[in-house]
Amino acid sequence: MTEGNGSTPQAGANPAQATPIKMQILAQFIRDMSFENVLALKGVQGEVAPEMQVQVNLDAKKRQADHQYEVILKFKIESKNKETKDTLYLLELEYGGVFHIENIPEEQMHPFLLIECPRMLFPFVRRIVSDVTRDGGFPAVNLDVVDFLAIYRQELARRAAAQGETAAPAEAPKQ
Repeated sequence: MTEGNGSTPQAGANPAQATPIKMQILAQFIRDMSFENVLALKGVQGEVAPEMQVQVNLDAKKRQADHQYEVILKFKIESKNKETKDTLYLLELEYGGVFHIENIPEEQMHPFLLIECPRMLFPFVRRIVSDVTRDGGFPAVNLDVVDFLAIYRQELARRAAAQGETAAPAEAPKQ
C-alpha cells in the first residue's frame, strides 16, 4: 500500500487518515417541476412591479444499494406584483441527485448529505430556474447562492425548539 506520493505509510499512522472520503455523483434528475405563468393565463391590469419569494427545502435518504444516498432539493419560487400582490408566476422544482459516499463517520453523514451534496447540485438547479423563467416569458432568474449550512442549522434549531415545546407540558409542576 502506498500513499498519494508513492511512499509507504508511516508506522503508527492513523488508519482513519489513510481512507479518504469518497464521493461520486451517480445521477442527477428532475423529479418534479411545475411552471404556472399566471400573468399569461389571467392577464394583469396596470403597472407590474415584480417581487419574488424563494423557499428551499431539503430531503435525503439512504438507498438500498450500499453507500448510496438520494438527496432532493425542493424550490418554490413565486413572483407577485408588488402593488396588487397578484401572482405573476409560480415555479416549483424538485431536483435530485444520487450519491455514492464512503468513509464518512455515521455521525457526520446527516450534515454531509444536507450541506455538501446540495452544494454540488445547486448550480444545476440555478441553470434550470434561469432557463424556465426566461422561456416562460419573464426575465431569467439567477438565484443567489443558497447557504445550505445556515438552512441546516435553522432546521436543527427548529427541531430542538419543537422538542422543547413538547417536553415542557409533559413535566409536572413543582410544588
